[in-house]
Amino acid sequence: MTKKTLRTGLNSFTALALILMAGCANVPGFSGAGSLTVTDEEVYTLSRPLTDFYDYALIRTGAMDVTGPGGATPETVTLKQAIDTLADYDVIFVGEAHGHMGNHRLQLQVLRDLYARDPGIALSMEQFERDVQGVVDDFLAGEIGEAVLKKEGRAWPHYAQSYRPLVEFAKDKGLPVIAAETPTDVVRCVGQEGPGVIEKFSDEQKTWVAEELHLEEGAYKDKYMRFLSASMSHGAAVEKEGAISNPSAPSEGMERRFASQVSRDDTMAESIFFYLQKNPGNKVVHLNGSFHSAGFLATVERLKIRMPELKIAVIHPILVDDVDVPSFAQSDLSEGTFLALLQPPPEDFVQPEKMNEFIKATMKTIRSNRCTLL
Repeated sequence: MTKKTLRTGLNSFTALALILMAGCANVPGFSGAGSLTVTDEEVYTLSRPLTDFYDYALIRTGAMDVTGPGGATPETVTLKQAIDTLADYDVIFVGEAHGHMGNHRLQLQVLRDLYARDPGIALSMEQFERDVQGVVDDFLAGEIGEAVLKKEGRAWPHYAQSYRPLVEFAKDKGLPVIAAETPTDVVRCVGQEGPGVIEKFSDEQKTWVAEELHLEEGAYKDKYMRFLSASMSHGAAVEKEGAISNPSAPSEGMERRFASQVSRDDTMAESIFFYLQKNPGNKVVHLNGSFHSAGFLATVERLKIRMPELKIAVIHPILVDDVDVPSFAQSDLSEGTFLALLQPPPEDFVQPEKMNEFIKATMKTIRSNRCTLL
């Protein structure tokens, strides 16, 4: 059997734009855990289909912490079995394919069921930025309404569909919500000027981004450079934007892009770190795009640098190719403590010319958005 190409998280085009700018046996949308069959040396196949966009299948990988795969044979588990495992962790990253309803449903169920085990828990979100923490807190306290939260808190466009259930659960239960991300304006400035631009920020602006950015060489930098180069190779502006074929020799533009990405990762990690320093013994469920936690890299490894004693779990989404015969690759087992198999969304583009138009428009927007913090 030939190994299939699997789609994980967003497709590369939409992801590039975003980077740069209890057991449920009888619940609709969930048709049981199923079982796995090893179809060859590299591919595992689930015994049941994924019935709709709310359905998912959880796979315990054997990768139990940031140290990597534990060598165990992967197995399907129910949500309750997954929670039994996750209850022993300090921080649980639930990676997401942005806007995928099955993925967001899983996030809510993980938060809900972990809370039932231990109410000392916080929700940490990439989807709110540090400078609007006060707005988020006011909403949780009932001092402002949702329309104000969405406008002044710069909530993501699909907040109501994707994140309202999570935030409302936290509000109802009195749980903290950590606005963990660095503002987009900071990301833009670092991407255009390099990390040294942070020294030019005001004292207040400097508090919006992590004090220390980890820009060293390593697996994450190599991965990001390959991703960025592959994504940009589809656009007409490749040469201007500095796409490369050799990630070990990135251009200055690529280095700045990596620094802008790391400003996200380190700020989210530091935000979680600050919370746990003030609330020792509590747990955190953190939501982010899957690239920020896949393979225990990015935000996960940066949190581990700050708090080596933490036990960290990752749930990583896999958008399968065939919903009737869902499968994943042996190499995916290192992506998280659990995999969540999900139906893929419709293709963003069918006609290549439409894809090229989108990429050109995206790159034009990126180039026109200048750093406004100086």
